[in-house]
Amino acid sequence: MQHLIPNKKMEQHSSSASKQNEADRFTILLVEDNFLNRRMVKKALEKNYIIKEAADAETAAEMLCLGKVHLAIIDIHLGNDKNDGIWLGEQVKKKHDIPFIYLTAFGNGDISQRAISTYPSSYITKPFKEIDLALSIEIALLKYLADKPLKNKWIMVKDGDYFVKLFTDAIDYFESTGNYLQVLSNGKLFKCRSTIKEILALLPENSFIQTHRAFVVNKNKIEKFNSDSVIVGGSTIPVSLKYANSLLLLMKIFSPY
Repeated sequence: MQHLIPNKKMEQHSSSASKQNEADRFTILLVEDNFLNRRMVKKALEKNYIIKEAADAETAAEMLCLGKVHLAIIDIHLGNDKNDGIWLGEQVKKKHDIPFIYLTAFGNGDISQRAISTYPSSYITKPFKEIDLALSIEIALLKYLADKPLKNKWIMVKDGDYFVKLFTDAIDYFESTGNYLQVLSNGKLFKCRSTIKEILALLPENSFIQTHRAFVVNKNKIEKFNSDSVIVGGSTIPVSLKYANSLLLLMKIFSPY
């Protein structure tokens, strides 16, 4: 295997960028006893997430108690240790209330049934495609946020190659573009894999309102409005008859409750 010697300038630049984005990126705990497999998965994910690593269930359990983790990826077979990945999944479910994904080389049988009984967010058999793992992570995090909207004042969006947290009070509006939403916040554009219906379930009801089948706006960011449109963040957002057929609805836009 070829070993690469890192360029010091590139390493310093990468370190600086990492520190700048670290506060906004999701943290994943990767639990895999095989070093090469762990490195492969880490390499596939570290561009978008902060990756913490553990080679056994006991170390992973300690790390979960010590630091903030948003999601765990757990290999079911962790060597010959007494506590395997399924044991760890049970601990995550009971004590930490975060989503977790199993990785395994076995797709059926008693072990898989035991694993499924712990209610993982996903169950992925090896070998797997990077895109399948990436989508499983994204779906697990989105579902977790959707199930706990009162605990989260932010949503997960994509900023270039990174997934970041975006506080809802900083959002100007959402525009639907099929399976994705474009999210404008303080003049910057982000992307979010969601539908209008799904995003409305995550947002504070007293702060956001749908003005059109393809648009949701932050009521607190509205600068002007009439019966046909609202101005938000310098952009003109359409208002359809379905969502603005009376003055009462337009008054509701500016109501704090």
